[in-house]
Amino acid sequence: MARWLLPEGISDVLPAEARRVEELRRALLDLYRGFGYEFVLPPLIEYLDSLLTGTGHDLDLRTFKLVDQLSGRQLGLRADITPQVARIDAHILNRAGVVRLCYAASVLHTRPAHPLATREPMQVGAELYGHAGLSADAEVQALAVRSLRLADVKRVFVDLGHTGIVRSILSDTPAVAVTEAILEALASKDLPSLRSAAAALPPATTDALLALTALHGGADVVDAARQRLPRIAGVVRALDDLAWLIDRCAADVVSVDLSDLHGYRYYTGVNFAAYDERAPSALLRGGRYDDIGRAFGRARPATGFSIDLRDLARLNGGGRFSAIRAPAVDDPALQRAIDELRDRGEVVVRALDANEAVGEGVDRELRLVGGRWQVVTLARP
Repeated sequence: MARWLLPEGISDVLPAEARRVEELRRALLDLYRGFGYEFVLPPLIEYLDSLLTGTGHDLDLRTFKLVDQLSGRQLGLRADITPQVARIDAHILNRAGVVRLCYAASVLHTRPAHPLATREPMQVGAELYGHAGLSADAEVQALAVRSLRLADVKRVFVDLGHTGIVRSILSDTPAVAVTEAILEALASKDLPSLRSAAAALPPATTDALLALTALHGGADVVDAARQRLPRIAGVVRALDDLAWLIDRCAADVVSVDLSDLHGYRYYTGVNFAAYDERAPSALLRGGRYDDIGRAFGRARPATGFSIDLRDLARLNGGGRFSAIRAPAVDDPALQRAIDELRDRGEVVVRALDANEAVGEGVDRELRLVGGRWQVVTLARP
């Protein structure tokens, strides 16, 4: 095998894409800072039992594992940063009241999230701890929508769900195997399998589960659900939450899917995904996950979202790289002109010798005109 080949699903990030990723990273972190979110940088690797706390089986399968030669304990390479940020909030910062944190760093997956995904996403996100009210969910969703608009997404589609509805309907279902089969059938909207999995349940429960598979579409799905689902306290409360958030969602298109169980074992309330019509899968996912900090000593209310920055960057390409070439001339006046241009944010590439070729993206040149160094636009070939 050639030494320069990389593992499947792993790739170099070349200049155009890297430039766009970095531009977005800086812009998004500045956006979150403007909302009061503090930046944290958790470690790439930590003990596995801490890394997987409260995350469920799915993240376990996506996590690379190895043994620490110093302690003999099992370590994991993070596949998701959210559990690490929850640990920081619960055990390291240990603050009372609301805490807002954000992050941007690489994660590593044993398998890609979808056929076109990398196994080394750049994950950026924001998490809000210490507030159980819907105003926290609304703030996080508004920040999520603004994140996509900042990345030049013209029409933002947000799909809302609520894990509390299925949890309430299945609250009296004791058998774990039955619950797992029901969840799998619901996620795929497979009616025959759902009927089979729910065969031993009360008819009213089965009817409610079957109704969920049809309750997806526009905002009017909430009203339809009020008519078709049982008046269980948890169901009523979840539908009220969704109606409140729909009215305040800043997305261009808002939809609801009550059988979307993505992250069911992780999210404890409202969950959402955001889409762009040019992308094959969700660009952003988030929701409420109140139980994640329990194992760290504080079961704090929590809500947030994360984005694969590389997926987001690919939507609009790398953008145009523009630079100014400076000649290989030893002149203090030239150096002052270069310094002034760089201070203004321009990219200035100084030639190392007279024979150096014009580099990629160079569209202007510093020339001595009338005794002064001036920027001149180069003729296009």
